[in-house]
Amino acid sequence: MTPKEVVLSFWDAMRTNDFAKASEWLAEDFQGYWPQSSELTVGRDNFTALNSEYPANDVWKFTLNSIVCEGDTVVTDVSVTDSVVNDRVITFHTVVDGLIKKQTEFWPDGFAPQEWRSQWVQLVSPESLNQ
Repeated sequence: MTPKEVVLSFWDAMRTNDFAKASEWLAEDFQGYWPQSSELTVGRDNFTALNSEYPANDVWKFTLNSIVCEGDTVVTDVSVTDSVVNDRVITFHTVVDGLIKKQTEFWPDGFAPQEWRSQWVQLVSPESLNQ
C-alpha cells in the first residue's frame, strides 16, 4: 500500500469508532504528538485507551477535507465532531513499512473574525468551501 492508502485506511477505521481497529494502522512504537499541549502518546495501546476514554457527547464523526502526500509524509485536514464539539484537525503522518510511525496533530482553536479587516474578507461556512 502507498502511504496515502495507509492513512486513508486509518481514517476509515477511525470512522467506525473502534479505536483498537484504527490502531492496527499504527506502528507498535507509534508516537502521536500534540504540539499545543506538548503531549506525546507512545504506542498503540495508549492510542487506543486515550481515544476510547476521551469524553464524547456522541459517536465521533470524521470528514476528510483534504489530503496531501510527499513521499512517506501524508498531511490530512479532517473535520471532527461528536455533535457538540466541532473541530478541524491538521495531522502530519509519517508512514514507515506500511504503518503510521508518527503523527503530529494540530487542533487549532477557532476565533472570532476581527472587525478591522471586515472590508477585505467575507464570512463563509466551512461547508461552502468544500463544494
